[in-house]
Amino acid sequence: MSEPTAEIEAALPIIDFSGLDDDENGTKWQEIAREISIATTNDGFFYIRGHGIAEQTIETLRASARKFFAQSAAEKKSIAINQFNRGYLGSGEARMYGATRTDQKEVFFWGPDLPDDDPDLVAGIPLCGPNRWPDAPDGFRDHVVDYAAGVQRIGERVLTAVALSLGMGPQFFTPFYERPMLRGQLIHYPPQTEDTPDDQFGVASHTDFGCITLLLQETPGLEVLSRKGNWIAAPPIPGTLIINIGDLLQRWTNNRLPSNSHRVRNTTGAGRYSIAMFFDPSPGAIVDPKDMADIETPDFEPISASDYIIGRNQGAFAHYNPAITAEEP
Repeated sequence: MSEPTAEIEAALPIIDFSGLDDDENGTKWQEIAREISIATTNDGFFYIRGHGIAEQTIETLRASARKFFAQSAAEKKSIAINQFNRGYLGSGEARMYGATRTDQKEVFFWGPDLPDDDPDLVAGIPLCGPNRWPDAPDGFRDHVVDYAAGVQRIGERVLTAVALSLGMGPQFFTPFYERPMLRGQLIHYPPQTEDTPDDQFGVASHTDFGCITLLLQETPGLEVLSRKGNWIAAPPIPGTLIINIGDLLQRWTNNRLPSNSHRVRNTTGAGRYSIAMFFDPSPGAIVDPKDMADIETPDFEPISASDYIIGRNQGAFAHYNPAITAEEP
């Protein structure tokens, strides 16, 4: 496998979100908005520090994730992923668009905890359903929920800064996020070897489906396609999350912000673990490029957030499309 070039510091900036609570005159917000404007219109990826998620919350969930994935296949498959996209997805059950092989990864998916009488669930809106929590390890559900709450807080701040960077009011996204789809994935990538085919990845080149992704890494493996057309390494940096723009926000901004391709190759010789969260609008929120600019003929038609994302899921995951697991080369 060819190696990516090492341009991490220059290509993927680190933006500091600390100090916003004391930003009485908005100077810090404007500074962050300027930095985000540059980052999002270039490679669509950037690191943030000062995210405010307690280190203990992070380490507790990391430990729980390892214990979950260390269980037997039968134990994990007892909560096999369902049509709500909640539960366990095994290795080889996902194939990114255009990839020749299925991904080498296993994933636990979750989303907002919805009661049985939730109106979106009752109405049958896509992606609105109950979570499939495992019986073990102890405390797993609480650990996931605690971390997700921290991600939602920083996700709201990121969207505020994105709105400012686009010349919108700071609360532009608020009415679209009254019941946000904050969806998460705990991911385990087994190690790849020198004999691994060049077209085999932990996750093949793809763009994310929603608005923004907030990724917590522990080990290297993430690679981002730069605007120059080369792959650059995006390794973990202590105390940071990686943020990237997804397809739904690219659509919403009428291609102003790019949803960029990225992939994972785990050449560390050990298991690779990460936690990805996708902060998306309310399921029924209508995403329309005309919301952001006076465009007479935008490139995209209005669509609900849940309809768009479920459509993308159906092209990537075997529980929606059994052809995903068809024989590979």
